[in-house]
Amino acid sequence: MMGLIGRKVGMTQLFDEKGDIVPVTVIETGPCTVTEIRTRERDGYTALQLGFGTNKESRFTKPVLGQFKKRNLPASRHLREFRVGDVSAYTLGQTLHASVFEKGERVDVEGISKGRGFAGVIKRHGFSAGHASHGPTMGREPGSIGSSAYPSRVIKGKRLPGRMGGKTFTSKNLLVAGVNDEQSVLLVRGAVPGPPNGLVYVLKRGS
Repeated sequence: MMGLIGRKVGMTQLFDEKGDIVPVTVIETGPCTVTEIRTRERDGYTALQLGFGTNKESRFTKPVLGQFKKRNLPASRHLREFRVGDVSAYTLGQTLHASVFEKGERVDVEGISKGRGFAGVIKRHGFSAGHASHGPTMGREPGSIGSSAYPSRVIKGKRLPGRMGGKTFTSKNLLVAGVNDEQSVLLVRGAVPGPPNGLVYVLKRGS
């Protein structure tokens, strides 16, 4: 599935042809460098390895840095492989921008959701708290969760307090509302996972 590595800038709004407000997420997609080309003859599958972002050379291990120097490429902070059916149109060191996508097509955006820390059942699962008057004793607790004599244990899968967020999440079938190739910026209708400046992967649907 062809795509690009990007950075979530934030959210804004546009006006469509009817004058309605459209909420969009601004994603800085690239520039991404083709750092490796996987071929069916050598690797058994076809894909592109893309690099995004930069960092000090001292931040990389020598084996990783050596891979870039062997190809005479600048070291990329983030790497990701994208499956591509035909890699003949790409060359090592080629730079890809937002023009990979077109206005009106559908994409999937993958990222890591905001971490909320340890959360209770009300915030995490939408439970209702007990009444604040007439002497309640439940408060914000989940209530009874166990069984009696049988099976004498808590059933697996109960919705309980725990860590909330900070997981890989994919927003699917989002509409590309605009493409700015000069700034390599993509405008995607709706919200995508992650905080501002968070790393995201924009994937073409059906590619």
